[in-house]
Amino acid sequence: QVHVVESGGGLVQAGGSLRLSCAVSGSSFSSLHMAWYRQAPGKERELVAEITNGGTVNYDDFVLGRFTISRDNAKNTADLQMNSLKPMDTAVYYCRAERWDAGIPRHYWGQGTQVTVSS
Repeated sequence: QVHVVESGGGLVQAGGSLRLSCAVSGSSFSSLHMAWYRQAPGKERELVAEITNGGTVNYDDFVLGRFTISRDNAKNTADLQMNSLKPMDTAVYYCRAERWDAGIPRHYWGQGTQVTVSS
């Protein structure tokens, strides 16, 4: 069973920075596709950034240039560095690990970490 745990959320003023970390256990981390999602109150969960097992990254337009996703295969972690934060970035941030088993993608989610940006 893959276990995913996020950390690093908190309260920050607009323009500030936070770094979220996602720790994974129970699987070969280097083979996992990792992603960060977020969900604001009353809204659907949306993709923020993702990084493949080969290191290719992809960002949603609203965070491009402000957020950076990275992974450390030696530490089994995937981090999200968030700079120039805006009140609209306030949400619960979730880490997702994707593993392919016999051609089927399986997703494993963390419990989420709250990020609140004050104006």
